[in-house]
Amino acid sequence: MASSSAFLERVRAAVRVRHYSVRTEQAYVYWVRRFIHFHERRHPERMGEREVAVFLSDLALRGQVAPATQNQALNALVFLYSVVLERPLADLPGVVRAKDKIHLPVVLSVEEVARVLAQLPERVWLPACLQYGSGLRLMESVRLRVKDLDFEHRALLVRDGKGGKDRVVTLPDELIEPLQRHLAARRTVFERDCGEGHGAVWLPHALQRKYPAAPLDWGWQYVFAADKVTTDPRSGRRHRHHLDEQRVQRAVRQAVVRANIAKPASCHSLRHSFATHLLERGADIRTVQEQLGHRDIRTTQIYTHVLKRGGLAVKSPLAAVLALRVDGTQ
Repeated sequence: MASSSAFLERVRAAVRVRHYSVRTEQAYVYWVRRFIHFHERRHPERMGEREVAVFLSDLALRGQVAPATQNQALNALVFLYSVVLERPLADLPGVVRAKDKIHLPVVLSVEEVARVLAQLPERVWLPACLQYGSGLRLMESVRLRVKDLDFEHRALLVRDGKGGKDRVVTLPDELIEPLQRHLAARRTVFERDCGEGHGAVWLPHALQRKYPAAPLDWGWQYVFAADKVTTDPRSGRRHRHHLDEQRVQRAVRQAVVRANIAKPASCHSLRHSFATHLLERGADIRTVQEQLGHRDIRTTQIYTHVLKRGGLAVKSPLAAVLALRVDGTQ
């Protein structure tokens, strides 16, 4: 291609004009770039369904990507041809679909969770506690808004979670006072930001259009805000974004190491542990499904494979054999 960067800017502009998220923009540009380089920098206008099918099949066969990754690449290329090039794709011939591999989640014991939380710095302790105590995903925890906390009913409202769904989850009693203290300090920072002219928080385009005063409303502020005011790459406005999710990820991984836990645990392991421990305590699997926001009950059922009671329910015959005194005679 004569100017790959110029074409990718067209893709980026098409995403932005439709007010897609920054993450979607980054993902679409990444997959379009990878598609172009895979076909030796040929222009997408000179390619079509066959080339898309070959690329997607290569991801599954040689790249061995997960189905979700292959679907993300497909969505990016469908967007490219239907929106940017205005030439929608027809059926894709002979695409090899990625196989879904079943991986048991990494689950920590109650004692291991306690050790990890004890090793966390204060700045990320509350988000991590919500991931375990309420079953939140990492991004759901850092994107919480003040108005999503319902102390009276001991509940959290998760807005626009995975799949664009809202749900209500439990707010542990033990986090009420720590959250209230945190919000008091957070309110001081917010008022100072307002006084300096950058107190407005980012809102999705539709919400900002519907509620023009909301960005300066305390209820819409992030519960866990970034340490510094930064410039929005799209609007150019300066404001305080939410806490960097990578900072929480790094802190949890480091805490696992310091706690001398050999498991490859991460932030998501806290959510896995939440679900498993609820089931261990006798919670109904449908209730756990609602708390986690799973669309399909089969996704929740994977936690039944790691329950302790599953292993303890089967008595090995070895103990009875070893208990016998055998003298070698028949």
